[in-house]
Amino acid sequence: MRKWFILVGAVIVTAVIDQASKGWIVENLELYQSVQPIPTLAPFFQLTRSSNTGAAFGILPTAGNVFLLLAFLIIGIMLWHFRSAASGARLLPLATGIVIGGAIGNVIDRLQYGHVIDFIHYHIPGLVSNVSNLADHAIVGGVLLIIGESFLRERKLKTEAESAENKTGGSNE
Repeated sequence: MRKWFILVGAVIVTAVIDQASKGWIVENLELYQSVQPIPTLAPFFQLTRSSNTGAAFGILPTAGNVFLLLAFLIIGIMLWHFRSAASGARLLPLATGIVIGGAIGNVIDRLQYGHVIDFIHYHIPGLVSNVSNLADHAIVGGVLLIIGESFLRERKLKTEAESAENKTGGSNE
């Protein structure tokens, strides 16, 4: 029951923070307007209000409804997988909740505005210029936590198996 409490809490907190940040952007910036909250980081980091009807990095801009359906499908798959997740996976409830909360944040945008509100603008001249939002960062961060925990759990199981094999006398050569 604890893992579900953590998951639901992470979903709610992530979605609320995402929507609050986007609400502030909508209230304070016109479309494509930029501000530099930390002037010494400009032009590398600034806030630029933008809209995205497609996927990350603006790819497939006319497929917004497909991404809306995909978000619901991915949320369902994650919840299905989560219910049978290993009880020893300590970060999994938090990480899964962060991913789902980010997905819900972007779903709310698509339903409310017909596009996703982006505003976190990273710019490295000649390399990358990307505008994203907190939901996107939550999704990426949550997925990295899931991968990291999976890797560490796999490594721990391998070490435990090797240790048990050494205690029983090794292999049968």
